[in-house]
Amino acid sequence: MNTIGIVGARGHTGAELIRLIAAHPALELAFVSSRELAGLAVHEQVPEYRGALRYEALSHEAVAGKRADVVVLALPNGKAAEIVAAIDAERPDALIIDLSADHRFDPAWYYGLPELTRRRYAGQRRISNPGCYATAMQLVIAPLKVWLAAPPVCFGVSGHSGAGTTPSDKNDPEKLRDNLMPYALTGHLHERDASFRMGLPVEFMPHVAPHFRGLTVTTNLYLDRALKRDAVLDRFRQAYAGEELVRVVDEAPWVSRIAHRHHAEVGGFVVAADGKRVVVVATLDNLLKGAATQAMQNLNLALGHDELTGIAHD
Repeated sequence: MNTIGIVGARGHTGAELIRLIAAHPALELAFVSSRELAGLAVHEQVPEYRGALRYEALSHEAVAGKRADVVVLALPNGKAAEIVAAIDAERPDALIIDLSADHRFDPAWYYGLPELTRRRYAGQRRISNPGCYATAMQLVIAPLKVWLAAPPVCFGVSGHSGAGTTPSDKNDPEKLRDNLMPYALTGHLHERDASFRMGLPVEFMPHVAPHFRGLTVTTNLYLDRALKRDAVLDRFRQAYAGEELVRVVDEAPWVSRIAHRHHAEVGGFVVAADGKRVVVVATLDNLLKGAATQAMQNLNLALGHDELTGIAHD
């Protein structure tokens, strides 16, 4: 049994992580750190957890002093470095999974998008989780990457849970009502994430919608050769054969059908008349495959468990 702690457990992703840990046969929740929820019983916020833990407001040194086998950082961007340094000093062999963007560009950290990167895992104890949009974009781009003639162009829409719990226009239900809100139309962090990992420019235009969870990305892929739809579909099926958490579907997937599910869906595969432009749609739950589920896949890989342990996929 490995002990695990969560730092930044107040947010939506923190709650999903607690649910996954509660269902895992080889993990024991050791602590949950949240200044805003300090003193409250965890089971009152996340009923799936049956233990007696309460949220704590822990300093970096106190987190390190817990000496948990695994620490998951579910913090805002820019907040991870100091706490990683404290854990490095106290428990350098601890497994750290960072859900923020702080280490996605650091070559010393394993970048954990399992379906694309697990073969590069070599025992690293520092793991960076991809962004939710970046996960969807890379799953779409990777199978046709070698034949691209121009940067992929991605149009994304997510539910407002992706904007976190700190109040803003992007998670204000009244401002989002009957609305679609564009933001960060160039240089979005997930655009940089996908571009860096794919080794090519990726153009991304995100929007937030009134629904709570789930995202969809529609991507134009411009090819250097003409392909038939069947050839494109075969390419994706081969790329994700045997992957339980990436499902290739014939029709364009709907975001409403992915909420609360652990897998991503990739489909549509509409080919232009000249065969050199393919439009592909991907959906995933931004809190699960886009965050907590993917963190659990990475954790299982690092601890030597089956990658889907504790993930109740259908």
